[in-house]
Amino acid sequence: MYHDFMQIINNHKETIALTAEYERLLEEEKALTSEVTKMQDPNYLARYAKEKYLYSEDNEIIIRID
Repeated sequence: MYHDFMQIINNHKETIALTAEYERLLEEEKALTSEVTKMQDPNYLARYAKEKYLYSEDNEIIIRID
């Protein structure tokens, strides 16, 4: 009977941990979905490429200031 009780406690702890992980993954999914939606916008995509990858258009000079 003790073994069954300990199994119930362990299952409860695992359920709590998995629920927290599930909620974290849902938040991550929201963030990624938002990012995908933003990437559909050509203006956002151009700004993202310029900021992240130092992409420049013709006759444009990039100066980074830290």
